[in-house]
Amino acid sequence: MKKIFIILFFILFSSKVSHAIIEIDITEGNREPLPIAITEFFHDDNDELLKNDIPNRIRKVIADDLERSGLFESLDQKAFIQRNKAMHISPRFADWRLIKAQGLLTGDLSIENERLRVEFRLWDTLAEKEIEGLVLITTINNWRRISHMIADKIYERLTGEEGYFDTRIVYVAEEGPKNKRIKKLAIMDQDGANHKFLTSGKELVLTPRFNPVRQEITYLSYFKNLPRVYLLNIQNGIQEVVGDFPGMTFAPRFSPDGNKIIMSLARDGNSDIYVMDMISRVVERLTDSQAIDTSPSYSPDGKKITFNSDRGGSQQIYVMDSNGRNQKRISKGTGNYATPVWSPRGDLIAFTKNFQGQYFIGVMRTDGTGERLLTENWYQEAPSWSSNGRVLIFYRETKANDAGDGHSSSIWSIDLTGFNERKLETPLDASDPSWSKLIQ
Repeated sequence: MKKIFIILFFILFSSKVSHAIIEIDITEGNREPLPIAITEFFHDDNDELLKNDIPNRIRKVIADDLERSGLFESLDQKAFIQRNKAMHISPRFADWRLIKAQGLLTGDLSIENERLRVEFRLWDTLAEKEIEGLVLITTINNWRRISHMIADKIYERLTGEEGYFDTRIVYVAEEGPKNKRIKKLAIMDQDGANHKFLTSGKELVLTPRFNPVRQEITYLSYFKNLPRVYLLNIQNGIQEVVGDFPGMTFAPRFSPDGNKIIMSLARDGNSDIYVMDMISRVVERLTDSQAIDTSPSYSPDGKKITFNSDRGGSQQIYVMDSNGRNQKRISKGTGNYATPVWSPRGDLIAFTKNFQGQYFIGVMRTDGTGERLLTENWYQEAPSWSSNGRVLIFYRETKANDAGDGHSSSIWSIDLTGFNERKLETPLDASDPSWSKLIQ
């Protein structure tokens, strides 16, 4: 995948200090979405824009991004009263308030020196003023990413939090009966576009995870029935073995600076947490118990690690310093806890919980207090955070019959408040998702 450069200019006449009336309190659950009018971007009659319907496609990607967040409602274009290009300079705010639009997005497209120029403006129809505006310049075939970036800016301006739409998801694509699944790596934009398979399915693959600072993925693959930890460069497709470890290897994951990989290794009959320096390839052992210690995840500042262990007789969540010291159990509820993942905000840990035959996706504070269960199902696990810590994705399975038929798995998302649960569409069954940070 080639690196794409995008030039951004702040529009000089854009008001960056605003006393806008519209705003969204994202701490509320099940709130009414904010109605926003997203117009089709105005454009010249350039064939390159029209033949691929780029103006309408940009509008649709922005609208879909915002609606999937559960915080916005994109109003039907048929209700628009003002339709001329003058709205991009001077909207008739009364017309937009008449159709209940609290926010208005207008835009203009043009081709300059064979590059796409996208200008957008976000208006507060109640305060009757512009509250955001940008010009973005990129290659013509990069219109979809530009759309995600615009949606991110709108989300940030109206919620006060960074957006998460210009991101990707890597996951394990699956097909076949449960007792004979073919599994391969796949990657897609967070909205399912630009889907691509990264491996052929000849070897079993598990637990793909993004490097937070580089365009690469670490994952576990079985080569001749031996588990190995691999690195895959997303841009050039080059794959390399991180190391050949004796025994079983589980759940590799990067440190926040991308320079270390933390994992669980099974040696001498038990599993402990190890960390490998990616430059020196030196491996350091962090836990030493007779129990199963696995699923490690760093805090965003790299100073702490959460993991799960059955050292107390059942699977629970623990936290320790990054050097392995001060190991402490934090989960306090009834049931078994697994797959802890630290929020990018640093304030919460997401987890899977098994209690009375049901599986839950939940969150707790980093000291184990404030546990909240967000969703319940027959089987679901492996939460992964959006880049802004607002949304979780995870995978959910359906039951198979005795022959292994009828089984399926899919990726779902849910808001941190426990609302807006949605299924992500994928070409094949899907499991073990990992969400990237914003693309740089």
